[in-house]
Amino acid sequence: MSLLRTEMASWQGSNSFNSSNGTDLTIGFTSSAVAVFLFGTNFVPVKKFDTGDGMFFQWILCTAIWMVSLIVNLIQNCPRFWPLAMVGGFLWATGNVTVVPIVKTIGLGLGLLIWASFNLLTGWASSRFGWFGIDPEEVANPVLNYVGAGLSVLSTILFLFVKTDIQTSSSSSSSECTPLVREHSINTSEHRNENRNDVSWVDNFSPLGRRIIGCSLAVIAGILYGSSFVPVLYIKDHGRRNGTTYTGASQFGKGR
Repeated sequence: MSLLRTEMASWQGSNSFNSSNGTDLTIGFTSSAVAVFLFGTNFVPVKKFDTGDGMFFQWILCTAIWMVSLIVNLIQNCPRFWPLAMVGGFLWATGNVTVVPIVKTIGLGLGLLIWASFNLLTGWASSRFGWFGIDPEEVANPVLNYVGAGLSVLSTILFLFVKTDIQTSSSSSSSECTPLVREHSINTSEHRNENRNDVSWVDNFSPLGRRIIGCSLAVIAGILYGSSFVPVLYIKDHGRRNGTTYTGASQFGKGR
């Protein structure tokens, strides 16, 4: 009888674990789908409005992120604040500075593909091999894991050779055929270039130079994005080893 009870308890525990694991997977994939949609569309306004050199856009975006993080922090009853987590926010914000020049040089589509690929590879490598003091992640099938990473590397290399046709603001302003004012000194291309609102330092480079700059900045942005959660993982891993409870860290570093 005791053996039967032990087997029944073990079976119930196994079913409970499988149910919990299935729920966690559902929550994880649902959250990932929402994150993919939001992260894939949050830079769309950059294509619709004049952003200049991008610093004002960066300030407004980071301020909005800080306000949302403050509200979430208050909802969670202000858990313990971990200053180290602000390093992750600093890395993310630094990578975000490059977004506007990337969009102006190689476009939002190609830029997003390149920095997302390097984001994926940096996050995979840091967690798989335990870089920067975090615990290495064990996988059930290392062969499939490395094959997936290799395909990501291959796709990233192919993305670098994708051709884009980006019109600079100077070329778009010079395409006007009928000026509103006939005064020659006002309607010269030099005068329009000096007074347009969407001036950027990347407009001074050749098409090849803009492409090299855009791809390089996208690579840097991806590495910084992929490293932004390393400080949070470091806190979680070391907190668990030290017997303390990790209650989350505010992303205030993005709004500073």
